[in-house]
Amino acid sequence: MHQYLFFIGSFPIRAYGLLFMLGIVSAGITAYYIMKHDGRGWHVHIFDFTMYCGLSGIVGGRLWDVFFFDWPYYHNHLAEIPYVWQGGMAIQGGLLFGAVAGIVYTKYHHIDTWAFADLLAPAIILGQSIGRMANLMNGDAFGHPTGGDFGIVYPDTTLAYHTYGSQPLWPAEVWEGQIDVLVFIALLLYSCFPHKKGQVFCLYVMLYAVERFFLEFLRGDYVNLTLGLKSAQMTSVIAFVIALVIFIVLQFKGNVDEKISG
Repeated sequence: MHQYLFFIGSFPIRAYGLLFMLGIVSAGITAYYIMKHDGRGWHVHIFDFTMYCGLSGIVGGRLWDVFFFDWPYYHNHLAEIPYVWQGGMAIQGGLLFGAVAGIVYTKYHHIDTWAFADLLAPAIILGQSIGRMANLMNGDAFGHPTGGDFGIVYPDTTLAYHTYGSQPLWPAEVWEGQIDVLVFIALLLYSCFPHKKGQVFCLYVMLYAVERFFLEFLRGDYVNLTLGLKSAQMTSVIAFVIALVIFIVLQFKGNVDEKISG
């Protein structure tokens, strides 16, 4: 586990930043091939779409982390808020801001937003999986102590070590990355069967919400609670309910994706 991969002079190349960008690029490449195979020609938009949504996601992920998870630190260190390369990104904020940018992009280019989102969903969760490996290398998004010999012991340069010392911690971010891969496979399989436009994306939101809700019980990087739940759990509950309602509405009133049904 290395926070710094190498140095160019005195400038460090951080594993977090490199893996984070690799996650975005991998999501874009995966989406490109899925959409090219789909045959509606939307793959030509992927470069621009990934750039706009990726930048929006970085801004959203950073702001969400700053204000919902680490404000006690950042309100005394405002100048460090833009330092995204040091770590500190919240997936929920990244997805929200990225989704807004995606909706604006598809509407502007007259693309079927729901059908486009369905093709994009597997690529997003795959990118998230790689992003969690960035958290592992950076020593953030870590678990709380396991109470035994099993677990990850982080280097003394990481936030995890500064929080819990040399205690073995639950591999929360590792397990999330692995479950993300399973969700990726599930979405690809589901998308092969007849469905209404938007249901694949809604399923992605629901599956990730459930995954994140339960994994939060193992997380030890923050403990702020609301009604007995962490902020990410509250967000997961809200996201799951909204996605479930939309999924049901689409089932009865949505349009079948002709590309699948045909």
